[in-house]
Amino acid sequence: QVQLVESGGGLVQAGGSLRLSCVASARSFRVDVMGWFRRAPGKEREFVAAINMSGGYPVYAESVKGRFTISKGGTRTTALLQMTSLEPEDTAIYYCGADPRGAYDNSQSYTYWGQGTQVTVSS
Repeated sequence: QVQLVESGGGLVQAGGSLRLSCVASARSFRVDVMGWFRRAPGKEREFVAAINMSGGYPVYAESVKGRFTISKGGTRTTALLQMTSLEPEDTAIYYCGADPRGAYDNSQSYTYWGQGTQVTVSS
């Protein structure tokens, strides 16, 4: 069983930055991949970024490439999402997922999810 807790969301002006954190609590379970997704009002959950917790190898959605950076935190159970040059279109609830059984960019592949953290970007 894996529990995920996100933090770091908030309200920021366009052009600003935020850093999200996701901490996984996993007893007798190794988290290999962690990913970030987001759901904007009235839209489906969409992929943002994912990272292999052993070797790095980050992958990104085209919409965030060059602006967002996913990385490992101090331990292999923490994933960070540094978001820069934020736009109003980035406003969404951001969710952390772990242990995908298929494609990293497919939310249905993920077994475990956090409760989400709200990011609001004002224009």
